[in-house]
Amino acid sequence: MNVAAPGSSALPGATEDLAQDGVRITAISGWSRHETPPVISAEFEVANRESEPFTYTITFDALSGSGAVLENTKQTVPAVGPGQTVKRTVRLNGSSPDLRGDKGRVRIAKVRRVPSAEAPTENGPCPSSGVRLTVDDGDAAMGLRVVGLHLTNCGTRAYRLDGFPLLQLLDEDRKPVPAVKVFKGSGGIATMPDFDAPARPVVLEPGQTANTALMWRNTTDTSGAPVNIPYVRVRAKPGAGPIMVTPELDLGTTGKLAVSPWKKDPPR
Repeated sequence: MNVAAPGSSALPGATEDLAQDGVRITAISGWSRHETPPVISAEFEVANRESEPFTYTITFDALSGSGAVLENTKQTVPAVGPGQTVKRTVRLNGSSPDLRGDKGRVRIAKVRRVPSAEAPTENGPCPSSGVRLTVDDGDAAMGLRVVGLHLTNCGTRAYRLDGFPLLQLLDEDRKPVPAVKVFKGSGGIATMPDFDAPARPVVLEPGQTANTALMWRNTTDTSGAPVNIPYVRVRAKPGAGPIMVTPELDLGTTGKLAVSPWKKDPPR
């Protein structure tokens, strides 16, 4: 299906590509071939039908006429209030010969949304907790997955950690997943010295950082259905406020997740 000429609001693509979980593409401006690489703009809206504010992170794909993914990009829309609809624009690049004939299109690849009170904050004012918690892109090799959690003391006082973070695993609807065993240490998943190092007290002065990591395998067998966990609610220590991150745990049928102890980062 061809994308409309620049300036048109026609919407090429399947319905499921254009609307997902309260997010809807409302207009596509068409490829601008005057830019290198060509750029396509899509207008979209986010409608929060819940009873509390949510922060949305949407992954968009730019597709060629044949359906190949040319680029994907994430856009975060923070603190959409209950009953509120917010409009935004996303720009994506492409580098396919298909674009010369205006045959590209945009789709919503994935939507993740977390309660705004639990959303991680990489920038802006320091949260009232005095710390920021973020998740990295992780690493994967031969079915073994490792993703890091990073804690920064952005406050004015020392922040103390001791042991392991507290984790709650959540499904697509942000409901608890009880069938997965969380191990403190490697849990036999793989030999990783950082995971089986003894837990020690950590004191973060303002500006200092610490890290922990999650490890799993995505192995599947005939013992059951694969388990995918998009959300993890993290408390840095007992009594700490929760932060909900999206590490996208594809646990296969293993039913196991390992967590390493907090470790202070070396000075920069």
